[in-house]
Formats: sequence, C-alpha cells, structure tokens
Amino acid sequence: MTTEEERTTASADRAETGRRAAQRAVVGRLSWGLADQAASSLSNFAVGIYVARSLGPTAFGVFSLAWVTYGVVLSVSRGLATDPLVVRFSGAPEASWRAAVARSSGTALGVGAVVGAACLVTGPALGGSVGPAFACLGAVLPGLLLQDAWRYSFFAAGAGRKAFVNDLVWGVALVPAMVLAAHAGSVAAFVLAWGGSAAVAAGYGCLQSGIRPRPAGAREWLRAQRDLGYRYLVENTCVSGASQLRAYGLGAIVGVAAVGVIRGAELLLGPFMAVLMGLTLVTVAEAARMLRRAPHKLGRFCLLLGGGQAVGALLWGAALLLVPDRAGELVLGDVWHAASRLIVPATLGVAGAGLGSGAAAGLRALGAARRSLRCQLFASACYVGGGLGGAVVAGTVGSAWGVAAATVCGAAVWWLQLRSALRERAHHSIREVRTS
Repeated sequence: MTTEEERTTASADRAETGRRAAQRAVVGRLSWGLADQAASSLSNFAVGIYVARSLGPTAFGVFSLAWVTYGVVLSVSRGLATDPLVVRFSGAPEASWRAAVARSSGTALGVGAVVGAACLVTGPALGGSVGPAFACLGAVLPGLLLQDAWRYSFFAAGAGRKAFVNDLVWGVALVPAMVLAAHAGSVAAFVLAWGGSAAVAAGYGCLQSGIRPRPAGAREWLRAQRDLGYRYLVENTCVSGASQLRAYGLGAIVGVAAVGVIRGAELLLGPFMAVLMGLTLVTVAEAARMLRRAPHKLGRFCLLLGGGQAVGALLWGAALLLVPDRAGELVLGDVWHAASRLIVPATLGVAGAGLGSGAAAGLRALGAARRSLRCQLFASACYVGGGLGGAVVAGTVGSAWGVAAATVCGAAVWWLQLRSALRERAHHSIREVRTS
C-alpha cells in the first residue's frame, strides 16, 4: 500500500471513529434524559396516586387544580429562563455556560417569588379547600421552579447524570414529607410536602453546580434573550394556560370531581409520559447540535423522534386496555372506574402530542420562534375548544375525545410549519452559496 493510500485509509478510520463516538454521545445524553424523567415522573406518579387514594375524587380535583396552576407558572419560567438557555448555550464553553446559568436560574427564582407572593395574597380570598391549597402553592413555588431550572441547566451542559441525581434527591425527600402530609389529611399539607421536598433538591442543585442563582441578573438575562424568551413565554403559557382553562372550565361545566378523573387518566399514561418528557429535556439540545453538524439530517431526526413517540404511546394505551379492574382499583381507588373510560381518547391525545413534539424540537433548533408560536397558538385554541366543547356535549368523556381530536390536528400544523422552515433554510443556504 502506498503512503497516500495509507493516509486516506487512516483519515477514513478517524472519521468513522469520530462518527461512532458522536453517536454514542447522543445515545448517552438521550439515556440520561430518559433516566432523569423516569425518576421525576415516578415521583409525580407516586404523589398523584397517594393523594388520589388518600383524599378521594373531589379533594384530588382540588389538588389537581393547584398542580395545573403550577404547570402554568412553570411554563412562564421555562419560556423566560431555561428555554433560551438550552437553545443558545447547549455545548457552550464552561465559562459562558456558568455565567448564563447564574442569570437563568436567578430569573426562574424571581418568577417563583413574584407569582408565589401573588398566590399567598389571593389564596385566602378564594376560601374553601381551594384557598389554602393555593396559598401553600405560593410558598413552595420558588423552590419548585429553581429545581426545574437546574435540570435544564445540566442538560444544556450535557451533564444529564447530575439532573438525574437531583431528581433522585427530590424523590427521597418526598417519602417522609408525604407520610407527614397523610397524617394531616388535607390538600394543603400535600401541596406543602410536594413543594417542600423540591426545595431540598433545589438547594442540592446549588451544591452540584457550584453556581449561586443571581436574581439581580434577571433583567440583564431577559434583555439579552428577549428575541426568544418572550415568544417562548407566550408559546409555553399557551400550552399550560390551555390546560388550566380546560381544567377550570371542566370543573364549572361538569364538576370538580371531573378534573380529578381527567388527572387520573393522565396518571395511567404516566410511565409513557415519563419517556415523552424525558426526551423533551434533551431533544431541542440534540436537534440544535444536529443542525450545526449535519443540517440536512434534521428533518429525518425529527420524524424518527415524533413517530417513535406516537407509536410508543399507542402501544402503552393498548396495554392499559388489558388491565383488570381489580388492579386498576388498587392503583387509583375510586377514581379508576371513571378514569378507565378515558384510556382510548387519552392515548390518542398523547400520541398526537408525541408526533407534534418531534416537529416542535426542529423548529426550536432552527430558532423559528415565530413559526412555533403560530403553531402553539393554533394548537392551544383547538385544545380549549375541543376540551370544553366536548364537555358541553358529552361531559368528561366528550372532553377527552375533543382534546384527542385537537391534539392530532395540532400535530399536523406543527409538521407543516417545520417543512416550510426547512425549505426556507435550504433556499437561503443556496442563495448564500451562489452569492459567495
């Protein structure tokens, strides 16, 4: 073999080795994402089951309203703080990442403090069992949001193992907290136990990262990320806000117990939702890396991601249909019989969400905030309309079917927008080549 041939062969071997190393790195990051979300979702699943069995449908409905409200505030925090961090600082040099994380986590902490104070003020005015639950939610919001901010910060750095450990700490802290809450026997006690244990994990996150959140840097962060942050804020709050409107509307149309039934059906899909949310933690970062490394493969990556999640959801739903009533009652207690009627529409809704999430990851990676915002506005309007319209026509079951139809329609719009964004980027690249 000549020297030139040896060099060519060696170069090809190095390229193949590099490609395999990159693939192993992607698999590793996705695996930690799944492991982390498994830990987080298992904790949430256990909390939901424990509260449902301890308090019954009506009180569980009150707890679910507090949970949904937390989801709205979490969406605000992610839109302003951690979503821009993941898009712009995934794989960034450590010094840049640390400075960004200090401001980003400070922003999340500030959001928790401001909204938490509002909940503390308005909670007593609500009265009944809802008021104390919301007041307690206000007390624990800063810790809940800071804990979530650490998770996204670690994944932006490719350190999913640290996020996994942090969620394990939260899960361990939950055990004694839930036992104490069960002795108290109130919704407020369970909210305090759930959020207080998250504050323990949030404090541990400071030790893991060696970074102190800087709430004073929130204004600087918001100003620097305003082109993405405010659009992501609207987009995220559309999702959680639509869920909250549906919950409140369902409670008004059908009754608070119906909110607990919907939450029970969601808990049945909890293990698969762990997979879906675990992938979401890392897919935007991975899509952003794919865009830099091999932009022509981004569409296929998103299709495999979304299609795989949709198929997985359908398989999980099919398995749930085989669960005997005795086993279901053991898990959800009195909530099981009503929740089991929603398995088919709930599964279709999750499958549609999984399919759409693949396209959403691609749009986020492309920085196409306007397109993703339009998609989310449309999907959220369909979600609220389908959920409440179905409730008016056929109660809780009608609401579930309305949401399933809305989610599938929303997924179609996400993919149409991703297709247009990829074509636009390809045409732009061609023009740049021709003018250079």
